[in-house]
Amino acid sequence: EGYSIRDMAADQAKALKVLGIDKVSIMGVSQGGMIAQAFAIMYPELVEKLVVVVSAPRANEMIQENVRAWIELALQGDHKKLMIDTAEKGYTEKYLKKYRRMYPILGMVGKPKNYGRFLVNARAILDFNVQEELDRITCSTYIIAGGVDKTVGVEASYVMKERITKNELFVYEDLGHAAYEEAKDFYHRVYEWLVKE
Repeated sequence: EGYSIRDMAADQAKALKVLGIDKVSIMGVSQGGMIAQAFAIMYPELVEKLVVVVSAPRANEMIQENVRAWIELALQGDHKKLMIDTAEKGYTEKYLKKYRRMYPILGMVGKPKNYGRFLVNARAILDFNVQEELDRITCSTYIIAGGVDKTVGVEASYVMKERITKNELFVYEDLGHAAYEEAKDFYHRVYEWLVKE
């Protein structure tokens, strides 16, 4: 049995207890958004507000296809192809035009000694599914999506919108999975939502 998304959420709860923190606002991006959803379902009493960014409540077909391909590239040790594929699936064409010239050196930069940690995290995504439990998220939730997300798909955000009781959805229509990096107003938008009543 591997290390699951729920295990990751449980570890976060233990860390809060050690730190003596009894209420938090959480933001999770991509897989972090999955962990954040699981956390809010498992520990509703700890969560004041939740922000879920470019994420999904389950490993849908697009996620399964992408993650399985990335696992295979990691197992082959093909760091360059892994980095290029995640970039191509994450960023918009406008952004990529500026950075594709760096692709030739991607195989040499940031390659881990081994892919153990990556594989544990990737495999945890494949088994993730809290879609039928979303109504157990009781806190105010801000869902942020990329309209052209090629990693998780935008449809996942509409599922969360439909099933989480108190929520607000914002879609960056022209951005993809890396909307949190490409949108200049992203952090301001999140901050403004967190501080409003």
